[in-house]
Amino acid sequence: MGPDSLSHWLDPSLSLLYIYLPMRRNMIWHLGKMRDIAVAAIFCWTLLSCSYAAQKTLLLDTDVDNEDMPALLYILKQPRSQIHLKAITINANSWSNAGSAINTVYDILYMMNREDILVGIGGEGGITDNGTILPNVGGYLPIIEQGLSTAGGCRYREAIPPGQGGRLDVDTNYGIRRQYLPQGERHYVPLKQRTAQEVLVETLSKGPTTILLLGAQTNLGILLLSHPELKKNIEHIYMMGGGVHSSNPTGCCPVGSGLSCIPAQCGNVGNLFSALPTNPWAEFNVFTDPFASYQVFHSGVPVTQVPLDVTNYAPVSQVFLSNLQKNLETFEAQYVYQTLNILRETWSDDNFYNSFFLWDSFASAVTISGMLTGHDPNMNKYAVIYPKNITVITSDKPYGINDGSNPFFANRATPKFHLQKGGVHSGHVQTGIQDPFCLVLDGKGTCMDGYTKEVQNGGALIQVALLPKPNRDTNSTLKIQFYADYINDLNLPKQTARFNFESEFQHFKKIFYHPNLSKKVLGKPLIFDMDMSPGDFITLFYLLKTPVELINLTAITVTTNGWANPAAIDIVYDMLHMMGRDDIPVGLGSYFALNQSFPSFPSNGDCKYSQAIPLGSGGLLDSDTLFGLARELPRSPRRYTAQNSVKFGAPRTTDHPELRQPLANEVLLNVFSSLNSKAGVTILSSGPLTNIATLLLANSSLHTKIKELYIVGGSIAGQGNLYTIPKNTKAEFNFFLDPEAALVVLKSQINITLIPLDVTGKIPLSAAYLDILEKHEKTAEFEFVHKLLSTSWMLHSEGGPYNFTQYLLGDPLAAAVLVNPENIKTTFNEEKITVESTGDISTDGWTRVDKAGVPIRYVSSVDKEAYELHLAAVLNSPTQTAVVPSFASQKKQWGKR
Repeated sequence: MGPDSLSHWLDPSLSLLYIYLPMRRNMIWHLGKMRDIAVAAIFCWTLLSCSYAAQKTLLLDTDVDNEDMPALLYILKQPRSQIHLKAITINANSWSNAGSAINTVYDILYMMNREDILVGIGGEGGITDNGTILPNVGGYLPIIEQGLSTAGGCRYREAIPPGQGGRLDVDTNYGIRRQYLPQGERHYVPLKQRTAQEVLVETLSKGPTTILLLGAQTNLGILLLSHPELKKNIEHIYMMGGGVHSSNPTGCCPVGSGLSCIPAQCGNVGNLFSALPTNPWAEFNVFTDPFASYQVFHSGVPVTQVPLDVTNYAPVSQVFLSNLQKNLETFEAQYVYQTLNILRETWSDDNFYNSFFLWDSFASAVTISGMLTGHDPNMNKYAVIYPKNITVITSDKPYGINDGSNPFFANRATPKFHLQKGGVHSGHVQTGIQDPFCLVLDGKGTCMDGYTKEVQNGGALIQVALLPKPNRDTNSTLKIQFYADYINDLNLPKQTARFNFESEFQHFKKIFYHPNLSKKVLGKPLIFDMDMSPGDFITLFYLLKTPVELINLTAITVTTNGWANPAAIDIVYDMLHMMGRDDIPVGLGSYFALNQSFPSFPSNGDCKYSQAIPLGSGGLLDSDTLFGLARELPRSPRRYTAQNSVKFGAPRTTDHPELRQPLANEVLLNVFSSLNSKAGVTILSSGPLTNIATLLLANSSLHTKIKELYIVGGSIAGQGNLYTIPKNTKAEFNFFLDPEAALVVLKSQINITLIPLDVTGKIPLSAAYLDILEKHEKTAEFEFVHKLLSTSWMLHSEGGPYNFTQYLLGDPLAAAVLVNPENIKTTFNEEKITVESTGDISTDGWTRVDKAGVPIRYVSSVDKEAYELHLAAVLNSPTQTAVVPSFASQKKQWGKR
């Protein structure tokens, strides 16, 4: 039964059914109390509200998916005298990345004037090989993958696309977040950010708390294993996730569509659209960490599950969206509408109204009603709830096998966490969404990892929401009560948002800065290919400060399989805006190393090489936020957006296709075609060489358009820096992250200059250099770089995950070599080299001197002191300086209310 048949079930004349069925269930549990419960249920249903006590404490654990934020706004609209949202913890191993997620939550809370709410994310703790859980395990990895660092595999997370349609669109809310949400003072600060485990422990230690889980359940699963004594203070757990007996309508063909429609995943219990051939049973929230979910379900704490069984009846239907559009009295209602509307506009097919659901918002409503009615399932205002014996499948039969897929048991005399040999956790664990063990040709996938299955024995007795309750207003076009109350609550004048981004300022204006270069004789055209690591942004400042008569920075392309996630492209836009260069195009590159995306599902792929980058401190969290300093940059009117048009291959044209984010290949080809110079283009690459290799493989003759290529990468002497993969001792990160691309580029016949680890590793940041910079702060860009370097040095001094943050000066060295090699006393050498690319991560990325290799010029030495002084002088030059110094200066210009 899908949404089209829901009207039969939700006929208001059947409302007595929703009283009778829960009563019948309770006859099994406590027949003697049935009369009192029935009277109370009828009374509460009539009033549509019951309040059992004063203020109740709620902790929200969220993956900050696009539908989680409407759920958060709905929760924040509830009367604080009854519902006290005390804390939010963010799980960072699902649909969003930590740096973007924390900023989104802080922005929402600032808009809603709720900066009193604790927010926790990440943590650098680990789990030892014997199963000891250290403090502050970050939740970046599922428990089965968690080791002693935040670097690790992606067996479950590879089901989620990292780019468009996946984490990129979630991290940016399709571009709406930076357009709409205001930005307060609260932001991520390294070493000072509260961790998820700290917030959980602190909140639960203070008394009874209800927990709502709207994503992977890693954070709570870890807490239950490490702090079982706190279970007594968990009053109730509500969770959105799983499918028990759902018949998922996602991808079903509409009535009357005929033979032209091919159903995508119609009828499957789960909703893993990217993994259906191997696992048609699981739902994303449970699949991303089945073992953590098992701990939650079997914890002994009362649990109410809001599975796909019930949320499938709460699609974002055309009627619902139309009703919401007509009721946009508050900023929060507007934000929810814009979020849902851009999802509709960018949906991959014409099935949006049957395919996208209010999963988390509905679960939030069930939670609020449960808290207000003493967690009595009979009295829940929004859902019919039954008790069921449920377990979470964490491994697949036959149990007790040792095929290497299960780290809890593989090569261990004693299973991790002292799990039972031959028990339910001891079978094959799905290794990825294309795991051949799970694949049945011409049949249904056999792996059930993450399936919340009803069982006769061995399950946990929990409450399961199965049907939504009908709208008591029989004249309403909204068939379920939740729809009506959700729209109404978002528009309540109480506890409403103070402003959005534009309304916060009286004199806000969008201004684009394009310099007048018509009277200048421009220097060599340059393309900067960057992976958006912190050091790359120093390089970008250097290039923007170099006189255009020497270097004409024509375009920027970003690789997104390196040291930052794709959403960090917004930092590039902000920095260009700061420097008055909104004219420079920025292209978004591939999300995977060469041949790491799946041919059958190209938006998803393996993390074979990118798993070497830490997800937390000293890694992607700090790159995506520039150690928290990115919020100090001025806010550019340009940003990543999912807006697109049919012209560029989108399924439909959105309202603002002119804002479309260009791709790296488009930008590169446009530069090649627009420049008349026969001398060609210079490219500086300071990340994985994926973008350049992809371009060359698509058109091998394009190498003639590239005059010279400067590359930060490789290690001639064979001393590597892969500190997260100890068995690979000789690879340098940029070459390791895409060894095949490095090999393609080296063989391309382009005039290459290599700036290897041999020289970049010999110019670490020092306290003495910071003292020199301290005396010269003048330009805004110099001041920002000084702050960035000072922060990285301070973090390096703390050690631990920040041991390697003193090497930020290595990336801008390549720009200095390109622009003025004499000034820094550069010496060059040449060797025939090759790059190891065999698929073995213990040797991939090695740069070997080989007589059969390609002759490559490389930098063998520079004068460290001369380079440091040169860098400082360029950054502090009064020419080509910042037009908009900071976000603070913007706020002064726009004027606060």
